[in-house]
Amino acid sequence: MFLEQLKSKLEEQRFRFIGEEQAFRSAVLIPLVQIDRDWHILFEVRSFHLRKQPGDISFPGGRVDAEESPLQAALRETREELGIDPSKIEVIGELSPLVTSPSFVIYPYVATIDYDVLQPSYNREEVEEVFTIPIKWFLNYKPYSHLVQLKIVPPPDFPFEKIVNGKEYKWRTREMEEWFFDYEQYTIWGLTARILKHFIEILKNIK
Repeated sequence: MFLEQLKSKLEEQRFRFIGEEQAFRSAVLIPLVQIDRDWHILFEVRSFHLRKQPGDISFPGGRVDAEESPLQAALRETREELGIDPSKIEVIGELSPLVTSPSFVIYPYVATIDYDVLQPSYNREEVEEVFTIPIKWFLNYKPYSHLVQLKIVPPPDFPFEKIVNGKEYKWRTREMEEWFFDYEQYTIWGLTARILKHFIEILKNIK
């Protein structure tokens, strides 16, 4: 009886990693647009007036609200930022979630949009400009990376007395790769670059 109840409960699990239900959840859309018969990826330059990450290059997206799914959030944010009705968006599929830490996760979706519908209706309060890069350019470009060291600093009230070696405990210094794509005057880096790199690797495996 216990094992049957346990099996039933495990099958109910909606979350894909431990801590997901408490994590800050965000969703983004990777918009594909066709220009002169070639497929491009569309990017946003975040408004310079925004408090967080002004001027950074990103995909449309944002926080997943409690009452919505990640896909619904990606479509809602795309409408708010680019002015595109979700009915005009054709979702192609979902990439693997990007888990940056146990407390932060991003759900990326790939979709096609009509580039003519976009112009010039995007939200100037959130988006400084939009631009596209041909997919064929990415297939021939080699991004470069730099390592960033992440140091763990316990707070003053950390219970050192409960762990072996106490305050002398040797915390591991972790390293994270930061990827960069340089296209004309634009540099794509950070979480957008990590998602983009994963997507381009998928594209390269299309036969």
